[in-house]
Amino acid sequence: MTTLDTAPPSAEQPAGRSGFDRYFKITERGSTMQREVRGGFATFFTMAYIVVLNPLIIGTAKDVDGRMLGIPRVAAATALVAGVLTIAMGLVGRYPFALATGLGLNAFVTFSIASEMSWADAMGLVVLEGLVITLLVLLGFREAVFNAIPMQLKTAISVGIGLFIALIGLVDAGFVRRTDAGPVPVQLGASGELRGWPTVVFVIGLAITAVLVARRTRGAILLGIIATTIIAIVVEAVVDIGPSFTPPDKVNPTGWSLNVPSLPDKVVGSPDLGLLGDFSLFGGFDRVGAVAAVLLVFTLMLADFFDTMGTVVGVGAEADLLDEDGRLPGADRVLLVDSLAAAAGGAASVSSNTTYIESAAGVGEGARTGVASLVTGALFLLALFFTPLVQIVPFEAASPALVIVGFLLITQVKNIDFDDYVIAIPAFLTIVVMPFTYSSTNGIGAGFVSYALLKLTSGRARDVHPLLWLIAGLFLVYFAIDPIQSALVD
Repeated sequence: MTTLDTAPPSAEQPAGRSGFDRYFKITERGSTMQREVRGGFATFFTMAYIVVLNPLIIGTAKDVDGRMLGIPRVAAATALVAGVLTIAMGLVGRYPFALATGLGLNAFVTFSIASEMSWADAMGLVVLEGLVITLLVLLGFREAVFNAIPMQLKTAISVGIGLFIALIGLVDAGFVRRTDAGPVPVQLGASGELRGWPTVVFVIGLAITAVLVARRTRGAILLGIIATTIIAIVVEAVVDIGPSFTPPDKVNPTGWSLNVPSLPDKVVGSPDLGLLGDFSLFGGFDRVGAVAAVLLVFTLMLADFFDTMGTVVGVGAEADLLDEDGRLPGADRVLLVDSLAAAAGGAASVSSNTTYIESAAGVGEGARTGVASLVTGALFLLALFFTPLVQIVPFEAASPALVIVGFLLITQVKNIDFDDYVIAIPAFLTIVVMPFTYSSTNGIGAGFVSYALLKLTSGRARDVHPLLWLIAGLFLVYFAIDPIQSALVD
């Protein structure tokens, strides 16, 4: 394990600890209040973009009836649900995991579901998906699947998450970009070269954060975000760069991604929470039919189910919170909150909420308990009223933290036995499919299916837990969902 500011828990817990300390196990996990607070801030700053980005995805798209939810209302509901559920994770789960609207899931809801029904109907399916997963948690099924995964596959999930989160950082900062044409899908910066002041700011921020991490500086990741944001504000004030995209179709390839780092004209705004409760639980079944609706719920459920598992394994391993079998003590509490978050996101019309990979930024600062989640959640609630301040931090300032956290996570690759191809090939597929398809669910599915196949064909089928056979079969359905849906619906 590689961390920035941690100390091994003492063999003898000091006497006289407060009830707060004992409840959250701060001392027991070798942490301090300072580390938890720093970790909470670091996690918030690396995922606060969702308050801006989710409204741009969900708030600007029209449903089948031509209705738009609106950016201000989606922004307010996004911050509210993230704040409440992250605090719930801190209080109930007692781990440093933060929750917010899941990227990828929100795009699926917007472009694949709301395009066929009303927003209320689409969000009703999200609520149903969350309720089904909650039932699976209460029945013990979700935790049983978590515990059935071989340790080395869990390690591969952690490594894959590391590469994935690093790629997210590089793409968000514009350091890696899609190509306009040709056989190569991605390239270095705009037009195959590094261009523009925002890219310079990202590189400087990455260098600052890397130096601080290498020197084991306390608060390295958070200090890196703050320092890079200040540099970005100064650069924008001097050069006047502007955003990378201005509606309806003006593109500036050397502009700032998502946020322009300038001091806002106003700091406080009044939130509009009119979207809360705006959903129809079974309206989607009337719109598209029972078979199509069930398949949509299944797709949402499987993606949500394993996105969270990948995050919990990866972040939990980096924080040294897993036991010798790769299990997270009290995982049922974490999974319960996460499952309820999926339903809550649908009920608030902001799409399914899930545990965020960016929680690793707080772990990198030394966070080990739910106290960090209390801090992150409180900051999201403040963001309800201070959304202009949230918009100060551009992707280029937050992304260096993701790249460095990705490095910390992939150091676990040394624990995989690459001499045993039956486990090494599934581990490899898990690791590479995640970043290359931009989906942790796809990586986990590729690992599970290939693991079951190689165990079967090598005469070691008995080594595979029965639940893994079931999950591998479900993933086969997941990967073939389009032809299956076409066959059943048509």
